[in-house]
Amino acid sequence: MANPHAGEVALVVDGERLVAKLTLGALAELEARLEADSLADLVARFEGDALRARDVLMLVCAGLRGGGWRGDLPDLLSAEIEGGPLEAARVAARLLVLAFRVSG
Repeated sequence: MANPHAGEVALVVDGERLVAKLTLGALAELEARLEADSLADLVARFEGDALRARDVLMLVCAGLRGGGWRGDLPDLLSAEIEGGPLEAARVAARLLVLAFRVSG
């Protein structure tokens, strides 16, 4: 079960419920894959109007890997994500919000 207080989001991939979380390692991996110069550049990329499906997929992949999944991007390219592209985009957005929220 995903714990949003710990930055976790659930996603069903190929019928398996997985937990995604943007750990520091997952963010570093995502920065490298997207060739972002900083965390600020990374966040700006997802806030802009030029968001691509590949960006969403890479963010979801990084989050799943941060949650302990041992797959990689090629595995997601051929996977069935429950809820389709809209759910993948929702999970990606939620991961970013949880990773960068200021707790009070």
